[in-house]
Amino acid sequence: QVQLVESGGGLVQAGGSLRLSCAASGRTFSINAMGWFRQVPGKEREFVAAIRWSIGNTRYADSVKGRFTISRDNTKNTVYLQMNSLKPEDTAVYYCAARSDFLSTTWSTYPYWGQGTQVTVSS
Repeated sequence: QVQLVESGGGLVQAGGSLRLSCAASGRTFSINAMGWFRQVPGKEREFVAAIRWSIGNTRYADSVKGRFTISRDNTKNTVYLQMNSLKPEDTAVYYCAARSDFLSTTWSTYPYWGQGTQVTVSS
């Protein structure tokens, strides 16, 4: 099993920045890809960004390209999401996820999830 714990959410004004962290523990050697997703009430969970754990290649949703950056620190088993130029429409609960297979943008393919962290962007 893999356990994931997110941190770094909060309230920020539009145009501001936040950095989310996700620390993995347990069978971390089995992780091949990690992703960030977000969800607002009444809507399906949405892909934000993902990273291949070993070689670091990344994928981004079009809505966050150029504003968000996903990265990882293998020595700390931690993945980060740097969010810049935040917009009110980025308001959501952000979830970290992990899987042992190749990088994916589909939330249902990730078996391991964190508890989520709230990001609120005020206008």
